[in-house]
Amino acid sequence: MGFQQGLSGLNASSKNLDVIGHNIANSNTTGFKASRTEFAAMVASAIGTSGGSNVGIGVETAAIAQQFDQGSLTVTGNSLDVAINGNGFFTLQMPDGTPAYTRAGNFKMDDAGHIITNGGARVMGVPVNPMTGEAMRGADAVPMQLPTGTPIAAKETRLINASFNLDARAKDAAGNPTATPPIPATPRATYGTSVNVYDSQGVATPVTLYFMKTANANEWGVYTTLDETSQPTGSPPFTISFDDSGKITGPTAQHPYTAVDTAGFYLSDVVPTNNPNVTDPLDNQTDPMNHPSVTEAGVFLDLSAVTQFGTKFAVSDLTQSGYASGSLTGVSIADDGKIMARYSNGVSRAEGQLTLASFRNTQGLTALDGNNWVATASSGPAVMGSAGEGNFGSLRSGALEDSNVDLTAELVNMMTAQRAYQANAQTIKTQDQVLSTLVNLR
Repeated sequence: MGFQQGLSGLNASSKNLDVIGHNIANSNTTGFKASRTEFAAMVASAIGTSGGSNVGIGVETAAIAQQFDQGSLTVTGNSLDVAINGNGFFTLQMPDGTPAYTRAGNFKMDDAGHIITNGGARVMGVPVNPMTGEAMRGADAVPMQLPTGTPIAAKETRLINASFNLDARAKDAAGNPTATPPIPATPRATYGTSVNVYDSQGVATPVTLYFMKTANANEWGVYTTLDETSQPTGSPPFTISFDDSGKITGPTAQHPYTAVDTAGFYLSDVVPTNNPNVTDPLDNQTDPMNHPSVTEAGVFLDLSAVTQFGTKFAVSDLTQSGYASGSLTGVSIADDGKIMARYSNGVSRAEGQLTLASFRNTQGLTALDGNNWVATASSGPAVMGSAGEGNFGSLRSGALEDSNVDLTAELVNMMTAQRAYQANAQTIKTQDQVLSTLVNLR
């Protein structure tokens, strides 16, 4: 029976060398996870025997276990490289439509704008809310795709955010020629600012806002023209007011994105257009967030950050929500997994967020070519989520996870496996010599 032990030892040592060689060959493979050979003794035994009568008949390969230890991270600077630091796998859609998972984040973009792996699998993620830029919770994962073939559509302006300070020391803009000394009128252009807004075809039109102190305490009129005969803008005419601490108190209207009352008002159809094809660019716009309570037309001027303090007039922020059409100029992946696209019109926005998957038993995953895995009954179903949430690890953009193979340890293991192979071969040789001696007995 000695031949059986030696032969099983040779087979086990050969399998061990195969696994070690596979690890060494992939020591530079991005996201690769090393494996180890686990052995178990084989024993010839009978039920009810006792007292050391069990006879060992060799060794068998019990399992080839994958080691999902974290690999070190290498910064590459490539905009589409991303590494997982901690638990989780990137989710993929294979070319045949089946799901798969990987730790290798060296992604590319094909000619159709899909984010793909080197093997052609499409990287999966969830879409984002176009208004807030946040991932749509609970949405099904879809292949991440960017508009490479055609420009993104223009977006008409729906919101202007203004942040500035009106000088609390300002006098009534009308002046008082009968006062001693006379108080001259304040020119309308003294307190003014301008911003471009966009119609539905992306044509820009400047909107200029002028603010004039009224005779009432803590009250200012708002105008869009230098015509001194015009009334404060809006319908009805608007003024803005402050409390004694300099905080804005009115007017209030429902914000078009949140449907919550906030300081500001709607600029209706008083804004001119530079596009002869759009006669009424800012009127009758539909509410992008489908809030039926918001019925006002036009652009909402959000004044909630405006103050009235005793310092000079200064504009700290003036932004608007519209833009012209633009072509894709660059892509990057943020640390939270958002795929950020840059366009020629200056817009930078999230186009999706990468989905991560975790498993109850990662040892149960089955490895595929291309450094991918598929779920099995042993691994359990994939649990989807985003980086940094729950038990999911964080992402590092512009970096890759290296193979977790310890090359020094593998070389030592290889020498050990070689010695084991030689020793098992020696047991066969010795058994052969013993058998030859018995055969040659006379």
